[in-house]
Amino acid sequence: MKELQIRSAVPADAEALLEIYSYYVTDTAITFDYEPPTAEEFREKIRNTLKDYPYLVAEREGRITGYAYAGPFVGRAAYAWSSEVTIYLDREEKGRGTGRKLYESLERRLKEMGIRNLYACIGWADPPDRYLDGNSAGFHGHLGYTKVGHFTGCGYKFGRWYDMIWMEKIIGES
Repeated sequence: MKELQIRSAVPADAEALLEIYSYYVTDTAITFDYEPPTAEEFREKIRNTLKDYPYLVAEREGRITGYAYAGPFVGRAAYAWSSEVTIYLDREEKGRGTGRKLYESLERRLKEMGIRNLYACIGWADPPDRYLDGNSAGFHGHLGYTKVGHFTGCGYKFGRWYDMIWMEKIIGES
């Protein structure tokens, strides 16, 4: 297996990241977006995120294979020590340790910033279907996240209602 590199995203990565994300929009209920954003919208998201939070990409042999980023949780001042985290991998990259390495790098950077709580918003299907299985919740659980919330039937995609769960990981001290 070729060595994986983790680095900060730059706006020029937008097209490669959009290629990864578009699959999740059009073929899964992992995201509740119906249409992929434009490359310019993706560039703007990278720029805006990097003002205050890390936005990381994973590269293998010069090819971007995944990305993870953080953002504000809720957006009020009292929540400044909490962050929402997001990750997407190229579908060929799953099972190679890339997600773990991305999240470990993201977590280190967030901890250095003084962030103490991480939150992941995850689509949930009961029962699972071809658009959404329990892999994301399993991945987060494996990395130390615990389920802290469940919202029923809050997302509609592919002719079906999907749930959403929130998972939390404490990385700081109170």
